[in-house]
Amino acid sequence: MEKIKSRSEIGIFALGGLGEVGKNMYCIDYLEQLFIIDAGILFPDEHLLGVDYVIQDFSYLIENQHRIIGLFITHGHEDHIGGIPFLLKKVKIPKIYASGVTVDLIENKLIEYPELLNSTQIVEFKSHFVFNFKGVDISFVRVNHSIPDSFAIVFKTELGSIVHTGDFKIDLTPVGPGAEYDKLANLGQEGVLCLLADSTNALREGFTSSESQIGKSIKELFSKIEDRIIVATFASNMFRVQQIIEACVECNRHIAIFGRSMEKTIEVGQNVGYIKAPKGTIIDPEEINNYKPNEMCLLCTGSQGEPLAALSRVANGSHRVIKLIPSDTIIFSSSPIPGNQEGVNRTINQLFKNGANVITHSPIADTHTTGHASQGELKLMLTLLKPKYFMPIHGEYRMQRVHADLAIETGVKPENTFIMENGDVLAINDHSARIAGHVQAGDVYIDGTGIGDISTNIIKERKALSEDGMFSLIITIDTKNKNIPLDPQVVSRGFIYMKDSEELTKYFVDETKKFVISEMNKMNLVSLPQIEKSLVTELSRIIYEKTDRKPIVIPIFMDINPEK
Repeated sequence: MEKIKSRSEIGIFALGGLGEVGKNMYCIDYLEQLFIIDAGILFPDEHLLGVDYVIQDFSYLIENQHRIIGLFITHGHEDHIGGIPFLLKKVKIPKIYASGVTVDLIENKLIEYPELLNSTQIVEFKSHFVFNFKGVDISFVRVNHSIPDSFAIVFKTELGSIVHTGDFKIDLTPVGPGAEYDKLANLGQEGVLCLLADSTNALREGFTSSESQIGKSIKELFSKIEDRIIVATFASNMFRVQQIIEACVECNRHIAIFGRSMEKTIEVGQNVGYIKAPKGTIIDPEEINNYKPNEMCLLCTGSQGEPLAALSRVANGSHRVIKLIPSDTIIFSSSPIPGNQEGVNRTINQLFKNGANVITHSPIADTHTTGHASQGELKLMLTLLKPKYFMPIHGEYRMQRVHADLAIETGVKPENTFIMENGDVLAINDHSARIAGHVQAGDVYIDGTGIGDISTNIIKERKALSEDGMFSLIITIDTKNKNIPLDPQVVSRGFIYMKDSEELTKYFVDETKKFVISEMNKMNLVSLPQIEKSLVTELSRIIYEKTDRKPIVIPIFMDINPEK
């Protein structure tokens, strides 16, 4: 990274969230101060075998932690707060700034890491708060999203204001507090130097449906269903959960909660007042068989087809409490996140096979709306804020590209729009902008609770094992006399079935003996590591010629008579 001119330039870059939906982390670098926005995770797709989460490479933050002022959180979704425990384990963060329900969600997350909870200072802000730092005033603008207490964050400097929208939609009839459009308009009147805006739904034309309309639709749908209802939705969507509870009350149904994350959401939502239910509406999961099917609604996780989530276990018959009844109606009150469609389809197909009625898009009423702005709302945000420079964030490249085009339509000069990649540094001042190099950014894979214990090479090996298997030879060798007294033993896993491939196996064994003896005879002093490396290359070539496959080749040498 080139040196940011300390007083005359502001550096802006992302360590996650550009070219992808998830893993959000953005940094503002000004006057030798580093402000971090969000610390999210990315849920892996199916090619990342055995990986639980993907997080950011924290190398730059570790090197510059003496300059970090704090971590500012826009809202409580996992792709914005899920990486906080991993970040705190590696980087000293003076304070975390968050609001309302987000504070509770972060604290709940840190309860699993007592040492982090005790050493972390969380500052709760409200929409009218202003925090003053050297040359920077940070304020907040409430926006609407699919989780309560979502905010845009404003960094006001003598060079101009940087605005980060967070995730947002324009909802004129929201469930919960309305967005502060007056603040956005005032910012536009004052002048916004640079806008960083959510691009997730930039490909979708028009305007997004209001959350309150979905509430009416759910109630209408519930009134027409006669037997048991199972609803799958995002655990974090408290507004949707509240609307489902209200529909149950109106239709005289009890509701039972399934899934750890859903239980936590209900608990947090009730504590802060976003989720309210008359006494007796929410019952213990173990009590569901005490009621008739038409008196029950089961609310569960698994709307994204996650293999271990409640709905997936219901679908495959492994859930401890819920046993599917053919008359059940399952409502998906969510849309698949990009990359999750295959898992969702698998769950839906299994539910249909078990005789259930599945509703994803109802002809009667919509069961889901997104929390992200469509093109009409993105243009409205751009028109309200009138930024001089524009950087589309939080989205795949195609989403960023379309969002940049929308900005140009609303009056941003084409040369003032910047489609960046993670690590690219945008240096801006009051009259110009430049790309100021690159900081280290990349993916770190989390397997279990470890950080960075899975490298890209391990992912490649897992992929190779899953596709082509493993071929191993245990070779008894006499390096002193340079011969192989016994035939190598072969172990094949996921490559060839040896009982049906005796001739092929014998060919590989013979070629191995021939090659190893030849290599030993070329050496004055036999080097087994060198032979092993050469053998892997040669065997891989031979195997590919014969089978068109590339298993992982693992030779194991046992020297019974080593050279002195």
